[in-house]
Amino acid sequence: MTPASHHPRLALARPAQHPLADTVRKAGWRPVPYSFTSLRVTGAAPPMLLNRVQALLVLSPSGAKVAAPSLPPGMTCLVQGAGTADALGREDLDVQLPVEARAEALWELLQRRFPQGGEFVLVRGERSREYLEVAARGSSWRIHPWVTHREAAREPFPALPKVEGVLALSPTQAEILAPLSQGVRRFAWGEATAEAFARAGSPADACCEPKPSLLWAMLAQDLASKENHQEESPC
Repeated sequence: MTPASHHPRLALARPAQHPLADTVRKAGWRPVPYSFTSLRVTGAAPPMLLNRVQALLVLSPSGAKVAAPSLPPGMTCLVQGAGTADALGREDLDVQLPVEARAEALWELLQRRFPQGGEFVLVRGERSREYLEVAARGSSWRIHPWVTHREAAREPFPALPKVEGVLALSPTQAEILAPLSQGVRRFAWGEATAEAFARAGSPADACCEPKPSLLWAMLAQDLASKENHQEESPC
């Protein structure tokens, strides 16, 4: 087994004990926490009265924290994952989770829970991938986006630590990391993030759908390919 000190280092905007950091470790990389963005609240009001919608849809803990104070007691909230449910911090809400922490699974839950359709408010960030809006277009499930926050570079901006790779978890992160990551591996969490790397002139070396198991596969495969190349190279 390769000593931990010899594992290539990967910068990502998550704490050392975050589940994604654990996934990075299992794939053979050493996660390096790099908090280089912060969330800014937009201050936007809900697109319609919340007591007139069938349910609230929430994609992330950040959106949950912003929206929680405005929610009427007893409101049904379909949230993407357990972390988002915890971030609501309200015991007087009807909180429901899909079988997987993915927007696709949230869409399936919405259709099962409300088979007749209706009006729904979606809490999301400024540049989330808009999967639910696209999936519901022209259907009986009318989704009204409520953009509660956006991601921006930290000020003052922290220098990129010495690493062999970077993982961008959003398009904004990819745009920021693109000029900083010359000479290291660039990994993208989601197609929109990979597209942002490309627009910034520094294409991603690999991309995966936003799912931990696929992140593990992407990083492990990249590491294996590098090791095989080194073994085949002449001394």
